[in-house]
Amino acid sequence: MNLSYKKIQSKTVALVMAAGLVFSIVSCNKNPQSPGVEFMPDMYRGPASEPYSVNEFYSDSLSSRKPVPGTISQGSIPNSPFGVNNTIYAYPNTNEGYEAAGNFLHNPIANTIENTEQGKDLYIKFCQHCHGETGDGNGSIVANGKFPNPGSYWSKAGLTDGKMFHSMNYGKGLMGSHASQLDKEERWKLVLYVQSLIAKNGPKTEAAPADTIGKK
Repeated sequence: MNLSYKKIQSKTVALVMAAGLVFSIVSCNKNPQSPGVEFMPDMYRGPASEPYSVNEFYSDSLSSRKPVPGTISQGSIPNSPFGVNNTIYAYPNTNEGYEAAGNFLHNPIANTIENTEQGKDLYIKFCQHCHGETGDGNGSIVANGKFPNPGSYWSKAGLTDGKMFHSMNYGKGLMGSHASQLDKEERWKLVLYVQSLIAKNGPKTEAAPADTIGKK
């Protein structure tokens, strides 16, 4: 009985050692990117599908899947503490959305000389060719007869921060969206500079003559 047990024990040890040796041999590979021998390939990689091909696994047969409803894309976190570029833009591309943005959306960027100068640089690169150096709407392509005058900034009553941002976000009239060229912080800095143009060139309220003050 003792002898049989020792034989079984010896065979078990030999099998374990052999298995360990085989495992060590097949696992050795000079390529650091290689996973070694794949004992269950289906667990390592799924079957590939051609983009936009038919996939019978899904009820709609589309291999390219849409994001789960309610998914928030990276960089679009509501009420984020990480800056203006991590917030969701809540106003739709409609007339109602434009008016709502004008009433409730305010510039979160500090009105500093540095931010306004950065806005000026962006204005020269992205806006001046249409809107003109002073915002009068007489840019170079307007002067060349390529496009109609978009109108001066200071002639547009009620042109608020929110309305300007909304227009840059979606586009308005002949102007396309600038959301792909400028991030949210850059668009707000542009708004700062345009507001400085309006303050500089817009109509000034004339003071009432001293002898009429308080009189009806």
